[in-house]
Amino acid sequence: MGVHEWARQDLERSVQCAQEQGFDPALALRALLSAVVERSRLQRDGADLAAELQFLADNLDDERDYGFMRP
Repeated sequence: MGVHEWARQDLERSVQCAQEQGFDPALALRALLSAVVERSRLQRDGADLAAELQFLADNLDDERDYGFMRP
C-alpha cells in the first residue's frame, strides 16, 4: 500500500468516527483539512504549502486535465 492509499483509508476512518460521534461529515472534513494545514506548516515553508493548496484548488474538476498535461 502506498502513502496516498493509506491516507485515503485513514481519512475514511476518521470521517466515519466523526459521524459516529454526531458530527456532520462536511464539518469533519473542514476540521481535518485545517488540522492538516496547521501541522504541515511545521514541516514546510508557508509559500510552498500555499502553492500546493492553490494547485489542488485549481484542479478540483476531475473532468479537466491538469495544467501541465498535454491533450
